[in-house]
Amino acid sequence: MSYRALATRPVLVLAGVSVTARLPVATAPLAVVLLVRERPGGYSMGAALAAVYVIGEVLGAFLLGPRLKAHRARPALAVGLAVGALSFAGLGVCAQAHPVVLGALAALAGAAPGAVPGGLRALLTSLVEEAAVAQAFSADAMLNYAVWAASPAIATGLALGVDPVVPMYLAAGLMAVAVAALWGLPAGWPADEKDREGVSMARTLASAWPLYVTGAAGLSLLALAELVLPALLEQRGVAVGWAGPVLAGYSLAAAVGAYVYGLRSWPGSPERQSLVMLVTVALVVGASALVPVLGWIAAGLVVAGLLQSVVQIARALSLRNALPRSAFAAGYSMMYASVGAGYAASAVLAGAVQSVAAPSTAILAGAGLCLLLTLVAAVGERRRSGSASGPGSVGGAGAGAGAGSGVGVGEVGAEGAAVDRGRDAECGL
Repeated sequence: MSYRALATRPVLVLAGVSVTARLPVATAPLAVVLLVRERPGGYSMGAALAAVYVIGEVLGAFLLGPRLKAHRARPALAVGLAVGALSFAGLGVCAQAHPVVLGALAALAGAAPGAVPGGLRALLTSLVEEAAVAQAFSADAMLNYAVWAASPAIATGLALGVDPVVPMYLAAGLMAVAVAALWGLPAGWPADEKDREGVSMARTLASAWPLYVTGAAGLSLLALAELVLPALLEQRGVAVGWAGPVLAGYSLAAAVGAYVYGLRSWPGSPERQSLVMLVTVALVVGASALVPVLGWIAAGLVVAGLLQSVVQIARALSLRNALPRSAFAAGYSMMYASVGAGYAASAVLAGAVQSVAAPSTAILAGAGLCLLLTLVAAVGERRRSGSASGPGSVGGAGAGAGAGSGVGVGEVGAEGAAVDRGRDAECGL
């Protein structure tokens, strides 16, 4: 199936909604730091606000995603985005307010749209042919990496070149545009709440826990790349200014990897692909901490970016295989929450290790954490796959499509249709 199959009006409208909803999320952590940096203790306050925003995102995805109803998702998504827009506007208006007020607005800005990533992913695959799902996920990943690559320049350019409140107003305006654009899309996607065969939503989501662990493991590596790279370059005697171009290369490589992944089918099941690539990325990132030359560090992160996008897309396909249609949006919201938790855990670990050891040691510790999480996920996936084939199991209740089936990426959709499992799903992360 070609990428041309995605060039339909609904898919293009959804791409527009995704960009206008994601760009505020991508710019927010840096934008809140720049918003208060000139106040006393500004950088510390900004870091705290960024942390509160991310915590709000995780809690919003965890609490709101499972409550999203497939057949009437649009009103809930619109309300979440509208509240997010008002919260960002409030941050701009109240830029000089007490830190508690800013913290409450930042938390609300993160939490209110918490169901949006999962809802948009579920809507995306309801708009494409079954055989084009892999390409849809690849295109979505490319779009996501492009947004995240552009967001730092947008935030810093507007905050430093115009006014620190401008990124907040831009975020509010973009989310408002996303609300309006939602009415160019279907109100929801087809799903039968009975497809879980009496199994509760909580138990259905819990059955896919190994995939959430891989999500946390994957983003722990991104946290290492973003947060420790400047210190690592300084340790190696390289100008810290090279961190920006190296991270841009990482994002561009990830976009290329997503594009290549969607061009054809690949050996092994998505679950196996995700685990193998995740181990490889951890080893590559760990190796980059040991080399003393900028060129090798950059090359290692470029390779990590290429493979990281494979991890992301294969994980999305794996989750789609593991859940019944009625749980897709909730499952992707849970994945979004676990990804945020993984990023935060790695950031805390990196900070703790750097306080007593060199940056290279922090990266090695983070890579070790990723490998440990991957091992836990692999063991859990093996047990889940075995129990899913048993009678009355959650995996057999509604999903059962190709997990561990050995189908290639391009064949996942057809395999899912063959066993009448259903479909539907949306970043980034």
